[in-house]
Amino acid sequence: MKQPNKPPGFIWIVGTISLAFVVAQLDVTIVNIALPEIARSFKADVSTLQWIIDAYTVAFAALMLTSGNVSDLIGSKRIFQIGIFVFALASMGCGLAWSSYSIIGFRIIQGIGAAMMIPSSLALLNQSFLHDYKTRTHAVAIWTAAGTIALAVGPVCGGLLIKFTNWRFIFFVNAPLCLAAILLSLRLENYQKQVQRKFDIIGQITWTATLTALIAIIIEWKSLGFTSPLIWGGLIVNIAMFAWFLWTERKIAYPMLPLSLFNSGHFNVLLLLGAVFNSAYYGTVFILSLYLQNVLHYQPLKAGLAFLPLTLGFFISNLVSGKIISAYGIRLPILIGLFTFSVGFAGLMLTGASTPYWQLCLPFFIIPAGMGLAVPAMTNGILDSVKKDMSGTASAVFNTIRQAAGAIGVAIFGSIAVGGTNAVVHAITLCSGGCILITLTATALIFKYLKHQ
Repeated sequence: MKQPNKPPGFIWIVGTISLAFVVAQLDVTIVNIALPEIARSFKADVSTLQWIIDAYTVAFAALMLTSGNVSDLIGSKRIFQIGIFVFALASMGCGLAWSSYSIIGFRIIQGIGAAMMIPSSLALLNQSFLHDYKTRTHAVAIWTAAGTIALAVGPVCGGLLIKFTNWRFIFFVNAPLCLAAILLSLRLENYQKQVQRKFDIIGQITWTATLTALIAIIIEWKSLGFTSPLIWGGLIVNIAMFAWFLWTERKIAYPMLPLSLFNSGHFNVLLLLGAVFNSAYYGTVFILSLYLQNVLHYQPLKAGLAFLPLTLGFFISNLVSGKIISAYGIRLPILIGLFTFSVGFAGLMLTGASTPYWQLCLPFFIIPAGMGLAVPAMTNGILDSVKKDMSGTASAVFNTIRQAAGAIGVAIFGSIAVGGTNAVVHAITLCSGGCILITLTATALIFKYLKHQ
């Protein structure tokens, strides 16, 4: 008699689900190091390079909330596998791209696949260890750490791949990783579907239009001019779509974004803090990639290796953050993280047209170290600020806002960097000063709203 298959163990489940998250997060930053090579291949300007980065992030952010609902409707395992498959196909398309615009198109599809993978992966973790809180917490911690480290190691992997192959392989490498994740996921359990929610199609359309119009305005205003009809038209679309989105979410029975979440000052300030960190970090990595290769004339491998301190900073701070949270709560690691983050940007303000690497190395380490201290505390604070039956939605909102803020950061920082070597150096100085100011503002809000955390 054939024995039933043994359920997969902790390592198999967490490893499989984390692999998909690693692939999704890796593609947020791995492309940055290839931008000069792509620009040379297709004669692309800075605004086109911004779209190559932001097309992925915008699609990722725009669809994440809805993907969580779809995961409940058709089953988390199925949407997880579909998302990986879509991501793999889109990655191959990026690698075979014949123009910068075709890359942008495939990057949008990549973002759709990533948006399908992330909410469903968290749902699978939650369902797999539903009745064991300690194990579930450990699983989510590993999942988070894997994604964070992938975010930091992306430029290093990109530099290595370009050195020994070419820029197309930063996309091709996703295919075997995705295939492995699909094959490993076959052993994951199928969980009962939840059909109590409905698909908010109007909310999805208006939210996507709002975010896309905003990013387009920020990226294109410098080249088109603020008096351009296209810029003003985009602004009108942005305002109209956002107003329609808010009206829809207030009126319908099953909104993709329950506005009641924003009744909590605690929730709002942590959401704002997540936006501050992501916009500053994503924008900084974008312009530093241009700086290392276009100003200091580093080869892609050397530029990628130059980002190694980012990986180290994230890794160490993630290890320390959990211990600080357990001992002191979330307020202390957030405040230390904000202070460390701002010190790192103070170091970047000294960047010039010929800054030696040793001077860059410390800010490269300190900035992610501050972010790595604060993000786990912020995530715990977000979940603690809402009712337990809203924790999944709150987490999706938090990650959506962070991804949207990252896209906005790339758009703003990149727009300032348009105009050659001097513009890139000026952008680093100006944006670093801006990051310090918004970090100080966020610190004041933390003192006001997280007094007892």
